[in-house]
Amino acid sequence: MFPTDPVSNLATLIRCPSVTPAEGGALTALESMLTPIGFKADRIVAREAGTPDIENLYARIGVGGPHLMFAGHTDVVPVGDEIAWSHPPFSAAIAEGEMYGRGAVDMKGGIACFVAAVVARHIEKHGAPKGSISFLITGDEEGPAINGTVKLLEWAAAKGERWDACLVGEPTNPGGIGEMIKIGRRGSLSGRITVQGVQGHAAYPHLADNPVRSILQLAHALMDPPFDDGTENFQPSNLEVTTIDVGNAAVNVIPAKASAAFNVRFNDLWTAESLMTEIVARLDRAASAGALRPGRAPVKYEIVWNERPSHVFLTRNDALIESLSGAVEAVTGQQPRLSTTGGTSDARFIKDYCPVVEFGLVGKTMHMVDERVALADLETLTGIYETFIARWFDHAAA
Repeated sequence: MFPTDPVSNLATLIRCPSVTPAEGGALTALESMLTPIGFKADRIVAREAGTPDIENLYARIGVGGPHLMFAGHTDVVPVGDEIAWSHPPFSAAIAEGEMYGRGAVDMKGGIACFVAAVVARHIEKHGAPKGSISFLITGDEEGPAINGTVKLLEWAAAKGERWDACLVGEPTNPGGIGEMIKIGRRGSLSGRITVQGVQGHAAYPHLADNPVRSILQLAHALMDPPFDDGTENFQPSNLEVTTIDVGNAAVNVIPAKASAAFNVRFNDLWTAESLMTEIVARLDRAASAGALRPGRAPVKYEIVWNERPSHVFLTRNDALIESLSGAVEAVTGQQPRLSTTGGTSDARFIKDYCPVVEFGLVGKTMHMVDERVALADLETLTGIYETFIARWFDHAAA
């Protein structure tokens, strides 16, 4: 039986406990949906020292162009407090018109709808696509993102795969289906600064050097003033100090060192490299501003950057954006907003291979206890994907 029903497809996927890095049967289930309708599927296990092995799936139907990719992930975040769930998190229970389960919206729901759209809404109505359709599905989006989409893209490209456009099925809509398409993302850069002090008794501060004073001074310099006011397509860049640590269990001991971790989400006024330069300049100015008390030397600090910043990008591809926007409007009656808000996704890797946009379910419950999706939204999204596929191939053939 072909997987024409998005509700049934999603129930099958939710019942696979695919918490990163476990495959959990989800890729096997997806493969069993795709191969009977003519997709050729490959299962790729990617490895790297110090990280868990990750199983991924690449499936394609068709041999020529134009070539449309659908990308996503079957791995999910942990369920949290399972007792707090209204229904078991891998049961795909349905109550009051909603399906409950980890991954319902992020993002097994998007995959379930795209499978149904390809089969029931496109192949059964129009026959084989006027080109090729592929699924690029990882099991590492919610994890380190090292052995997932990056390596699967490299593997496919080395085999000669080329794509003309990609739709990522992440949940993009804030409150209702049809509100928002993501056409880009801000970049992301993280680091940690460390200040060495001299441990001592809190009652004798003159015999010690408290690094907490200095780390607070540096952290403040990172957050103020703002980096910019935003651009036409992007929100203002923002730096958030996410933790300050001293590892000190005693309340009467001045610690030996203090560190602060931070993350920056930056717009197209910056590159990762120019932002690093600005951050170091801010830290140097704050360090030289000196000592908070007479006789103190400038603050000495160390900074370590996370190895892989995410770069800002904006998709400018009329065929892709207009095909999707038109499909959303045709099905829902509303014109979606084109946005670059939110965090990062695997679109940041796909952009190096082809134009990419993101559109999926309503994301209000993603990663939460009682993650769930309205059954009506599954049908609506399937209809949008169906219309998009037809419009995109017609546009590409024109």
